[in-house]
Amino acid sequence: MTDTQQAPELAQVGVVGMAVMGSNLARNFARHGYRVAIFNRTPARTDAVIAAHGDEGTFLPAHSIEEFVASIAEPRRIILMVQAGDPTDATIAQLLPLLSPGDVIMDGGNAHFRDTIRRESEIASSGIHFVGCGISGGEYGALTGPSIMPGGTPESYQLLGPMLEDIAAQVDGTEPCCAWMGPNGAGHFVKMIHNGIEYSDMQVIGEAWMLLRAAGLSNAECADVFARWNTGDLDSYLIEITSEVLRQKDPRTGADLVDVIKDRAGMKGTGTWTVTTALELGAPVNGIAEAVFARATSSHDDLRAVAQQTLAGPVAELPLGDREEFVEDVRQALWCSKVIAYSQGFDEIRSGGKAFGWNIRIADAASIWRDGCIIRAKLLERIRAEYDADPGLVSFMCAPSVAPELAEYQGAWRRVVAAAVTAGIGAPAFSATLAYYDLARAPRVNAALTQAQRDFFGSHTYERIDIDGHWHLDWSGDRSESPA
Repeated sequence: MTDTQQAPELAQVGVVGMAVMGSNLARNFARHGYRVAIFNRTPARTDAVIAAHGDEGTFLPAHSIEEFVASIAEPRRIILMVQAGDPTDATIAQLLPLLSPGDVIMDGGNAHFRDTIRRESEIASSGIHFVGCGISGGEYGALTGPSIMPGGTPESYQLLGPMLEDIAAQVDGTEPCCAWMGPNGAGHFVKMIHNGIEYSDMQVIGEAWMLLRAAGLSNAECADVFARWNTGDLDSYLIEITSEVLRQKDPRTGADLVDVIKDRAGMKGTGTWTVTTALELGAPVNGIAEAVFARATSSHDDLRAVAQQTLAGPVAELPLGDREEFVEDVRQALWCSKVIAYSQGFDEIRSGGKAFGWNIRIADAASIWRDGCIIRAKLLERIRAEYDADPGLVSFMCAPSVAPELAEYQGAWRRVVAAAVTAGIGAPAFSATLAYYDLARAPRVNAALTQAQRDFFGSHTYERIDIDGHWHLDWSGDRSESPA
């Protein structure tokens, strides 16, 4: 090297995986002034990113994993945006021999949090930090500012956190939608719950739309209703885009686009993970579960084909006296069901945080979801404020600013659920969230009978209201009671 030649500057961060999410995240870093190394196992994809977006910042493209690692300054910060599962494990296996203690590998894909726990445990002895990080906001958010939920060691956040905060969405231009969630799998766990809440949020919005349609509103009128709702307490990204979707015409036929889309919804697994994990934790999330099952039912083609031919019921129409009064009832019911869905999601975060030793700060999760992510909503500011005021809050629905409003709106909520049942309109999330509300507030539920039944057929014992301990009745003998 001559005196006039200079060594090229090394990258400050590297991104593996140049599909849309990975390339957009790399572009986001570059737009914020970072030197970004990029690599894809198919070199043509790396070249395509440079050809299309190379003028947006400083990129260091690499055609081999060795070249990629060598182009990043130590301690290296490497972000994986590859397919979850085996491809992630394979990429990590390629990287590890090339890295040094103190380097950071961040998995930004939709990994299961238990896989993240495993990977962090396997890598920890090498001195390399492994970060499982949830990223929400889709392709657009990855480019313009997502909500970012990293886990891992506190030291890894010191190395990577400031960069993530730079590229994250910003609330009011000052508060980054990024915060450390806790050790090992905490970040991916919180992202999983985000997606579970998203399922429920979308389901109750869909149920509200079906009820409005049954009441005689056109899609255009429904769009106006959702646009109006988006200016109040229901202000949210999902309400906003619902209005846009309902206005959209089909470019082929000119009909309303929503009416020509097949009514079967797919899912990628995170909603199901939310529900199965909740069952393991004993955290009731029936509103989220019903949203998952509603999607499953929508895709159960053979069942629906047979049921439509064989099962009788009302015609799914709602003749109304005062349409605007019913629209307001649906608005209030929708708000109530959303509150319960968010309450259940945050309850699962609290339960998971305790079970896995993460001690997740609930207010931080609510705070970083206020912008950049799919469930961003005005409601999240209230959630953040309530958990800031009382970190031990058992349930958001019981918060001082929320419980009175649920009490005020519950009449509308009950009328809407009753109207759906009477008209034969499936509204599982509206119904399940109301049932949860009633079960939680009831002084007595049917569990006493369940305890007695279990003791009768399986000697599982029961507890009494007047004496501590567990007891068994001699059901097949003299019906005497004895302590377990």
